Amino acid sequence: MDSSLPRALHDAMSTRLGDGWLTGEGRRLYGGDDSRRWAMPSAVALPRTPDDVVALVRACREHRVPLVARGAGTGTTGAAVPTQGGVVVSFARMDRILELRAADRCVVVEPGVLNGGLQQTLAPYNLFWPPDPSSADLCSVGGNLATNAGGPRAVKYGTARDNVLGLVAVTGAGDLIRCGGAYTKDATGYDLTHLIVGSEGTLALIVEATLKLAPRPHAQAGLRVLYRDAATAAAAVSRIMARPTTPTMLEFMDRSAIALIRRNGSDVPEAGAMLLVEADGDDDTLPYALQALADAAEGEGLIALDVATDGSARDRLWAARRALSPALRTIRPGKINEDVVVPVSRIPDLVAAMEALSLEAGLPVVVFGHAGNGNLHVNIMYDDADAAETARAQAALPRVFAQVLALGGTLSGEHGIGLSKRNFMADAFSAATLDAMHAVKAALDPDGILNPGKVLPPREPL
Repeated sequence: MDSSLPRALHDAMSTRLGDGWLTGEGRRLYGGDDSRRWAMPSAVALPRTPDDVVALVRACREHRVPLVARGAGTGTTGAAVPTQGGVVVSFARMDRILELRAADRCVVVEPGVLNGGLQQTLAPYNLFWPPDPSSADLCSVGGNLATNAGGPRAVKYGTARDNVLGLVAVTGAGDLIRCGGAYTKDATGYDLTHLIVGSEGTLALIVEATLKLAPRPHAQAGLRVLYRDAATAAAAVSRIMARPTTPTMLEFMDRSAIALIRRNGSDVPEAGAMLLVEADGDDDTLPYALQALADAAEGEGLIALDVATDGSARDRLWAARRALSPALRTIRPGKINEDVVVPVSRIPDLVAAMEALSLEAGLPVVVFGHAGNGNLHVNIMYDDADAAETARAQAALPRVFAQVLALGGTLSGEHGIGLSKRNFMADAFSAATLDAMHAVKAALDPDGILNPGKVLPPREPL
């Protein structure tokens, strides 16, 4: 047993959780996430019931032991890494779909349910849960809610926060709270549901969620639109988003991203920027929606516009987008990927600033992402075996965030803050705003045991 773990806590949890209480080498599997950070937890808990979670939180609070919630470990910001030791609580065994209420268009699930598995269960009912992060087949619903995950469909259907109706959660005081429910309208008290979503396990541990479902569209079609430069592509994004027809997806790639996928065998023509646009609906209305989006996409700087209506054509259209992230590793083995957000009208300014940063740092910087939301992924590529390149990449990161904030943007659209962006929160918010966030944290987690050191920067000493 880890010497930092109180014997009373170990004995109580070992008795309660049995083989769901790990203190041996098995802990190593729960120490990291996709940020490539890692730390050894003092213990790992795998509860099966909400009562197990209540008992665990109360015991950790009694002994002042940190408690870090973990989904499937696909996060990129270090939010699930136990940097201060303590107990990692994995929800892998709380993976039941508790109730599917098709008539109410909602489903009640435990946090360990995987996004991809949930979608398969919903398909026969012609329903789906809209959040579709790139790790959808692997990531958990609890993790999606903890980070307010989104994905390409967020432009039409919203992020995780927009698609949850209610929660059952355990606060840092060990209290089980219920908020929201199987209804879409609620003006009763404070909205704790949407406060907890996106809080990355720092306010409460989600043990049950009521998710809002959407009808599965009968048909989809897409457009691939090439432009002279990022400015004319961004102008097209503004025109598209001003139309009554909202695209299901609206993805952007800059010149560097296009050059990369061309080098890796894609048949995309050379261009300064590209938009991938998708619409969904039924067989009668889809052609009109697609035409409206195509009309809006036309304008200054247009090089080419291709339509894909059948399944194979759509697959080819989106193949380049799906291949982009893996292709990045062919440039450099190291990658800093930040999912920043700017107003749509400022996309050209951000792309231009990243091109300048690339030249100054002597490193490739590739920009792509969810243009309809202004949520772009800035990828700084470097050789992580080269100390000089690594140092230049790390030095470039604060300049990315400074530029985003100067453009009226924000630090994250779907990955969250975790550890990697925590120290930039003071640049994004005033001292009074951060004080308000700390006050909320103190109210729900009075002893600061839930995921300490994440999201909020340390308070300045008085």
